[in-house]
Amino acid sequence: MLAAGKGSRMKDDLPKVLHPFRGKPLLAHVLENLKKAKINDIVVVIGYQGEMVQQTIQEKVEYVWQEKQLGTGHAVLQAKKALENFTGSVLVTCGDVPLIKAETYSLLGQEISKEKVKAVVLTMKLENSSGYGRILKDQSNSFLKIVEEKDASPEEKKVTEVNTGLYIFEKDFLFKGLKEIDCQNAQQEYYLPDVLQNIRQKGFLVKTLLLDNPLEGKGINTKEDLLNLERDL
Repeated sequence: MLAAGKGSRMKDDLPKVLHPFRGKPLLAHVLENLKKAKINDIVVVIGYQGEMVQQTIQEKVEYVWQEKQLGTGHAVLQAKKALENFTGSVLVTCGDVPLIKAETYSLLGQEISKEKVKAVVLTMKLENSSGYGRILKDQSNSFLKIVEEKDASPEEKKVTEVNTGLYIFEKDFLFKGLKEIDCQNAQQEYYLPDVLQNIRQKGFLVKTLLLDNPLEGKGINTKEDLLNLERDL
């Protein structure tokens, strides 16, 4: 679980993942649904006010630190040592996307078990896709890559299928890919979605799983987002 960012657009000193939503911190909702999906080996990547995040989580999880925020790819890389004796699939989820259901996590697990599939990205369709990474596909509707908003062309910005920020990877392909990506982009960060393109270039499959209800995949960036999500529910 990625939970290292400050969330500067929340405009206060509380870590974003600790902002209350429906009576408990955002990341508590994520942990609850992971447990319901029988996912018990959980590594939480912390950074900004990490001690406060640790004190808030009462579940049995492992913590790793991201001292500098250099992007989502860099954040996941911090968990490499914690997972060195693990084999299988690694789910990457976010502490600020509180409504992903246990059933959705299970569906991601089913998709990654299919032949030649080495990664699956959870997507949703939005009428206004501003701010989200766009899912680009070929003529046969197969995944090509994710383009971040700041790197997207005007044509790519018209795409309505977007990245929720949740993925599942075969572990070896995840960490090998993270070694091979760079930060040559508008944010000068290591983007986790670039690993998906790396996997495709090696001749393996990346699949997408589209949410029936985009509300489930809504992430929180501002206090207004929190209020809107409460309202929409």
